[in-house]
Amino acid sequence: MTTAWRATVLTLFPEMFPGPLGVSLAGKALASGLWELEARDIRDSATDRHRSVDDTPAGGGPGMVLRADVLAAAIDAAAINQNRPRLLMSPRGRPMTQSMVAEFAAGAGPLIICGRFEGVDQRVIEARNLEEVSIGDFVLSGGEIAAMALIDACVRLLPGVMGKQASGVDESFSEGLLEYPQYTRPQEFEGRTIPEVLISGDHAKVAAWRKAEAEALTRARRPDLWAARGGQKGTKSTTDG
Repeated sequence: MTTAWRATVLTLFPEMFPGPLGVSLAGKALASGLWELEARDIRDSATDRHRSVDDTPAGGGPGMVLRADVLAAAIDAAAINQNRPRLLMSPRGRPMTQSMVAEFAAGAGPLIICGRFEGVDQRVIEARNLEEVSIGDFVLSGGEIAAMALIDACVRLLPGVMGKQASGVDESFSEGLLEYPQYTRPQEFEGRTIPEVLISGDHAKVAAWRKAEAEALTRARRPDLWAARGGQKGTKSTTDG
């Protein structure tokens, strides 16, 4: 019997979990035991009667910094296996990608630390070998929402979570491309019709159309992704001039 994929979250607000992770696809999988979630309160590792977890920045400046000793104790108390990654959600971290998510989903599940205040004492990042991960070039009030995004992205890739396994393959970023446009009934909506090729029954033509549309969207909206693919030439989009 294999152990379920597990997300262990260290946070100052454990009541935020499972939150959105408790409903829809992730919630059903959680209730079915396909994955597990543990939210641990960092304050439980504080040593003073005020349960202090932060202090003023060394060198001065605004805000507060999460203390190294308290966070290190919280990490140690979680007692996770060494093969599980230790992640710190941080706007200065490595950008989260679908390939990164797939790597995390293939393992036993990460320990995720939700930063707060002005950040985390650098010494605990180094001492506990934390990998900083960012979900985008913006700043949130804390790492909890970012952690939820990472967990959700991982959970949907776990075996048995999605109804059709192909759903996790044929979508945005799975092959370095944005996903092609999707359509469904009715065939006509406010004067707009479904592209004829999609109702032609010719699977080869449908596949070619979808690839061309995905490439066109990626070139137009994410030139960084297109450049990373080496500007591969594909089938000309039906929307190109």
